[in-house]
Amino acid sequence: MHLGESMRECEYSQISTRSSTPMETPYKKRTPKRRKWEAFPGRNKFYCDGRIMMAKQTGVFYLTLVLILVTCGLFFVFDCPFLALQLTPIIPVVGGALFLFVLGTLLRTSFSDPGVLPRATPDEAADLERQIDVANGSTGYRPPPRTKEVVINGQTVKLKYCFTCKIFRPPRASHCSLCDNCVERFDHHCPWVGNCVGRRNYRFFYMFILSLSFLTIFIFAFVITHIILLSHQSGFLNALKYSPASVLEVVVCFFSVWSIVGLSGFHTYLIGSNQTTNEDIKGSWSSKRGKDNYNPYSYGNMFTNCCAALCGPLPPSLIDRRGFVESDAPQLAQPTNGMTMYGATQSQQSHMAATTPLPSS
Repeated sequence: MHLGESMRECEYSQISTRSSTPMETPYKKRTPKRRKWEAFPGRNKFYCDGRIMMAKQTGVFYLTLVLILVTCGLFFVFDCPFLALQLTPIIPVVGGALFLFVLGTLLRTSFSDPGVLPRATPDEAADLERQIDVANGSTGYRPPPRTKEVVINGQTVKLKYCFTCKIFRPPRASHCSLCDNCVERFDHHCPWVGNCVGRRNYRFFYMFILSLSFLTIFIFAFVITHIILLSHQSGFLNALKYSPASVLEVVVCFFSVWSIVGLSGFHTYLIGSNQTTNEDIKGSWSSKRGKDNYNPYSYGNMFTNCCAALCGPLPPSLIDRRGFVESDAPQLAQPTNGMTMYGATQSQQSHMAATTPLPSS
């Protein structure tokens, strides 16, 4: 009796608990979803799950940030207490407001999408080539033409084809070689902010350099005032010895104010004429190219151009960097007539399923 029970237990232990029915794995194993920023083709860095977007080279941006923080920190620690007592407490309040505005516009410019245009998918690129072949009367492969022409406010504008992004760039767009992206209304790539400057962040870039000009002049003027007041009390040399941080601030502000103010003036001219840095350098709308050459994007007066650049609606991002990458629909696994082949590849299982005869009814 005990021998029969032990034999029965042995038989039970040899029975596989795995199901051999074709319903075991009806679908392929699903891969985890990926965000679009994780598969982004350009040379960009992303932080905070794609919320922050910057260029790959960010070393100069950190230098900009350090210079602003150190200079303002020295001013608030060593100069503002004396100036608040001797002159007025409004000085540190105004300086703090300017500092926060400069820092906010810098981070807004550096961390945002400048207006990157999405690249064409393989199907879209192939469809574009087919359209070009039909337009050119060719049935074989033919490289797409480099330009198209459109008319904007009576001015002929050429649209260039980007062989990297596989698209015809819209007017005023250009491909940034550093970020490897086509950017809408491309102005320039600015290493000081660690990002391209385009349609979606140009107004913040302009407010950054304009407010930084005011902040630099503000600090420079009141540091000189601090040194002069100290000189009246204890002499010029003793004033320098008493506040060496003020000397460092004067040196930094003196050598940076000229370039910052000059850059602000240049971009004020560009905004007033509704041009980009890229168009101005190339002379796209210069009268030297012909008497009939003019800027078709200008509204005719400086005030309207400024309002359009600084006060118009901000366009949404086109790349949806926090969206999910679309994956193919799950495919049904091939039935194997109850036989599960562990360790075999999918193609081997498909071949076995095709060669296995079906039972006759």
